[in-house]
Amino acid sequence: MTVEIRYFAWVRERVGTEAETLDLPEGTQTVSDLLSWLKNRDERFAHAFEDMDTIRVALDQEHSEHDQLIGNAREIAIFPPMTGG
Repeated sequence: MTVEIRYFAWVRERVGTEAETLDLPEGTQTVSDLLSWLKNRDERFAHAFEDMDTIRVALDQEHSEHDQLIGNAREIAIFPPMTGG
């Protein structure tokens, strides 16, 4: 499955790109599967995803938990926790 992955804030800074289109490897079914795969791509991604519990994800602009199935999502946004008031 091909998806567009968009990176925001310090995640974008660490991985060195704001977006990319990727073919997900077979067996990548959940957000957690995706984050684990990304973390193992190279040192930049390992650094960005070293504490995966802090990473937030949206599937087609809907906030999603790490155990959420990716399903037919076409856009996956990855960002750090949001703060502010």
